Amino acid sequence: MKTNLKLAAAIVAVSAMALAGCSSSSSGESSASAEASSPAASSPAATTEASEAPSEEPMTSDIKVGLAYDIGGRGDQSFNDSAAAGIDQAVAEFGVEVQELEATSGETDAQKEERLTTLAEEGFNPIIAVGFAYSAAVGKVAAAFPDVNFAIIDDAANDLPNLANLIFAENEGSYLVGAIAAQASKSGNIGFIGGVNVPLIQKFQAGYEAGAKAVNPDIVIQAKYLTEPPDFSGFGDPAKGKVAAEGMFQGGADVVYHAAGGSGGGVFDAAKAAEGWAIGVDSDQYLTAAADVKDVILTSMLKRVDVAVYDFIASAVNGAPLTGTTTFDLAAEGVGYSSSNPAVAEYAAKADELAASIIDGTVTVPDAMPAS
Repeated sequence: MKTNLKLAAAIVAVSAMALAGCSSSSSGESSASAEASSPAASSPAATTEASEAPSEEPMTSDIKVGLAYDIGGRGDQSFNDSAAAGIDQAVAEFGVEVQELEATSGETDAQKEERLTTLAEEGFNPIIAVGFAYSAAVGKVAAAFPDVNFAIIDDAANDLPNLANLIFAENEGSYLVGAIAAQASKSGNIGFIGGVNVPLIQKFQAGYEAGAKAVNPDIVIQAKYLTEPPDFSGFGDPAKGKVAAEGMFQGGADVVYHAAGGSGGGVFDAAKAAEGWAIGVDSDQYLTAAADVKDVILTSMLKRVDVAVYDFIASAVNGAPLTGTTTFDLAAEGVGYSSSNPAVAEYAAKADELAASIIDGTVTVPDAMPAS
């Protein structure tokens, strides 16, 4: 079943009947939608909208939210921090209690299950798992606790009546930063660094390469993954990110895009040393990276995990937790590119033109790399 959800705080104001239409089937799929004049680019001030009629006093909710981070946790300046921003907004607006737990590098599915089980047994409801690595654990724990509502970011493998799968059109946002990279490149050579070689990160690569080639069909694109599964340390190893980026700059690239979580810090260091450009991911990394490297971050592919987390908590606060699969795409402002670095302004017109073509269906962005 496909329904439309207003991306920001419409969930806060939505009626029980409307939410029932979205969640009547655990296999239902909805596409988040939002009204905005410029869905592609986001300024530093861009945030999730609050309710159209906010109360004068902050709410105090008895909801206890459990959140299990991916590797890197709060403070990774990227994926996890975007989730943390959604939690922080929910705390500020709804007064919910929150317990945050963090994954460790190299841990097993059993350890993830234990983390989620602990939250459920301690009365946290809803519980949010940040990252596809929780897929197997969420499937087991959500089934074992049918009265607890769960959500998982970046995975739709499980079909359970008490589970919300919150996924993104990362390929669409990556298409736009690929177009920006191709415009900014003087050498006609750019790079892509993925944290771990899995289908989700290949989705970033596919969009990035397609966007770059839409601007320059002859552009050279170097690509490298830091680790192969089951080794997920590629999302938290800045040293590996730096070495990979150094090799690309030495190989002629002058713009490198990373989809590597905490490893991106090393990419920024390499870009600074090479006097090249880097492109961040998930959060606006021009605003979150160290001051000595922020000037080399041309833009970031924004993935609004904060919106997904906030919306899910808002639905729980209002007594009708989301279930099924919701996709946060470009039309919904679930993805886009950041404009906080003034240097990106000269490339924005083309990126926005392409964004409009994606939204109106003229352009279909690939979501997987072609078979080799």
